[in-house]
Amino acid sequence: MPEHLEVRLPDGVRLHVAAAGPVDAEVTAILLHGWTLDGRSWHRQLADLRERFGERVRVVTYDARGHGRSSCMALRTATLAQLGDDLAAVVDQIVPSGRIVLVGHSMGGMTVMEYAHRHPEHFAGRTAGLVFVSTTAEGHTHTVYGLSPRIARLIRLAETTGAGVLARCGAWRPPHALLRALRPSIRWMLFGDRCDPADIRLVTSAVAHASLRSIGGFRASIGTQHRLDTLAALGRLPAAALVGDRDRLTPPPCAESIAAALPTTELTVCPGAGHMLMMERPDDVNAAVAGVLHQVLTGRDAGTSGQRVGTSG
Repeated sequence: MPEHLEVRLPDGVRLHVAAAGPVDAEVTAILLHGWTLDGRSWHRQLADLRERFGERVRVVTYDARGHGRSSCMALRTATLAQLGDDLAAVVDQIVPSGRIVLVGHSMGGMTVMEYAHRHPEHFAGRTAGLVFVSTTAEGHTHTVYGLSPRIARLIRLAETTGAGVLARCGAWRPPHALLRALRPSIRWMLFGDRCDPADIRLVTSAVAHASLRSIGGFRASIGTQHRLDTLAALGRLPAAALVGDRDRLTPPPCAESIAAALPTTELTVCPGAGHMLMMERPDDVNAAVAGVLHQVLTGRDAGTSGQRVGTSG
């Protein structure tokens, strides 16, 4: 069973953390969830990592500020820059020594990039591998929701306007009745061809636990981030990137640009899958995380494998 911990940040925000495995494990994998989600989104990866690596790998998940069981925050701190600082604090307090592998989904992947950008020496001293799942280093550059560019612009205008309203709603959470009504829209936006009913229930539950301030407040920062130069400066770290070819939020060009900036990246495109790859294609995500961890544990140089573009059905 995971150990439940708390990280207290300088601005008073409390982060809920779950950790499984020995503190002195050879490597610690930190899994960062996406926008409006929480640490539960990694449940299939947590089970797989325990089975594959046992005591050799410690696994840490946490709920970002304003999400899940973590506390809400001031609106001015609803930024990716702050999330990068939060990740540095989690590393210091929860994993004070040893190598780490960072696994980020969507906003979680952007958080990893922001950590590398804002704390380059801290990042370089601790980080041994990276896995990017359905994320981007280019804000909303490639996001057209699977629609025509004209319609996408209208949707983005409505989305950003609505986000500004929600951001001013503080720690309130979305009404359950509204989320039930929006479930078909959530399913369309986040999932590809297939969706397990249990997964849409989990996602809806996570959104219900996110504060309206975090749902609206992070939108501007997510849309404008550009960190390809940061990735290009990371050297020969073992890395993987996965994307679904039905992803309406971070489509394949997002992952392709990450792989181009960080040439050690193994890129996997999952046919028929949407944005929630850890749920839709758990075997592929599990294999990618395990592959990077294996390279770190065995000391294999990522430069010997280079970039490999693959598909998975």
